[in-house]
Amino acid sequence: MAGGYFELIAALRDRGIRVFVDLKFFDVPQTVASAVRQLAARGADFCTVHGNDAIMQAACAEKGELRVLAVTVLTSLDQADMDALGFQTDIPSLVLSRAQRALALGCDGVVSSGLEAARLRCDLGERLLIVVPGIRPALNRPADDLKRTMDVEDAFRAGADLIVVGRPIHAAADPCAAADDIQQRIALLFGG
Repeated sequence: MAGGYFELIAALRDRGIRVFVDLKFFDVPQTVASAVRQLAARGADFCTVHGNDAIMQAACAEKGELRVLAVTVLTSLDQADMDALGFQTDIPSLVLSRAQRALALGCDGVVSSGLEAARLRCDLGERLLIVVPGIRPALNRPADDLKRTMDVEDAFRAGADLIVVGRPIHAAADPCAAADDIQQRIALLFGG
């Protein structure tokens, strides 16, 4: 959060642009509630939270029109990382468990790798938004720290409602052309 963060949100909202605040709040419940309340008052559309039930409940209690998305498992983690962290389950099962809890606690959706999106959609239907980060277009897969990635079309076919594309755009030689290409691919996929 650099200087002018809230001013940027206001400027985007004034132009009719939806705002996704991906700060992955993870703190004591009261602090998370305060942060969510601030974003809701400023007109953000989505925010992300990590955490246990108390953190997600606190966020949902203050969300108003803001949609709260629970982070399931970061796309920078693979099964070896989860094992090293002491988790005694596989990633798909953990993602589903976290999504079920988030939904029960009032979250509007989850952030999940596209690799788990199909199972979430199958088991939970349309009751939650599925936001898929780690989008790496097949022709533009930069070497980076993400381990569970998916192509644009594959993410939507797997059940994503929204995708998050960052590095393939801002790291491209022509970021505007890269963004346009992704928009065209999405339009073609949905018959536009």
